Amino acid sequence: MKFEQELERNNAFPMTARRIDILQVNVGYRCNMVCKHCHVMAGPSRTEVMDGDTVDHVLAVLQDGPIGTLDVTGGAPEMNPHFRRLVATAVEMGKHVIVRTNLTIFFEDGMEDIPDFLRAGGVEITASLPYYIEDSVDRVRGSGAFNRCIEALKMLNELGYGRDESLVLNLVYNPQGAFLPPDQCSVEEEYRRELRRRFGIEFSNLYTFTNMPIGRFREYLERSGNMAKYMATLESAFNPSTLDGIMCRFLISVRWDGRLFDCDFNQVIDLPLVDGYPQNISEFRLGVLEKRKIAVGEHCFGCTAGQGST
Repeated sequence: MKFEQELERNNAFPMTARRIDILQVNVGYRCNMVCKHCHVMAGPSRTEVMDGDTVDHVLAVLQDGPIGTLDVTGGAPEMNPHFRRLVATAVEMGKHVIVRTNLTIFFEDGMEDIPDFLRAGGVEITASLPYYIEDSVDRVRGSGAFNRCIEALKMLNELGYGRDESLVLNLVYNPQGAFLPPDQCSVEEEYRRELRRRFGIEFSNLYTFTNMPIGRFREYLERSGNMAKYMATLESAFNPSTLDGIMCRFLISVRWDGRLFDCDFNQVIDLPLVDGYPQNISEFRLGVLEKRKIAVGEHCFGCTAGQGST
């Protein structure tokens, strides 16, 4: 495996976790959108949703241990029927909670109160906005998606998100094709200038994420004949300095069914934890898992290319 060879060349194989600061929980693959770059292939027809018992196990791990951050993702995590209970209980425990949202979900029936709910808990929001130009976003996420995102961001700004230091609003940029994202600092400056000038929108931070060669984006690469070229791009851009801060060394990922994985990407391709470690949230043992060996694959080049994606 080429990625393992790169780790060996850099005296980093096997790669091991250093601690678990973040419990990242994917509460299901249901979503109100069908984005072309979605690595979990989320959509309205997906039936995988975390049940109440599994949510209870997640909360028990947070209650009984020192993990300080809960990172809630999906699909559209707001569509899980236990979403509010999970977030509110974690906030009551004093945990830092991050919710990843597509923004358009706020306009779905029964979701109108989500922005106020998140503000009440001081929840950090990480919102996907592939670009700041309408045609580019609608091409990836569907007609009308951009305007709904802009309205959602204005709504969040009115609540203090992106303006009040205690209400963090992060945006996420994804490349529109089979290429690496540009420098994160320059993209953030560009987003900040254009969103402020055109819409009066403010945000806290912007993150550039490399499109992972899995899920719906992989299907696009294969369909367009770009798979080999894209993998070669990722491999040639391997940056060993990203290994110190790669996300799998500081978090553990919980799938909707309770299975444990080293990251959200591994869970999508069903690459489990290395044998010998607890495999389910119901068997969680922090002292063992925070020192685990990390399962890797060729897709890991996506997190270690260029400036890194973490």
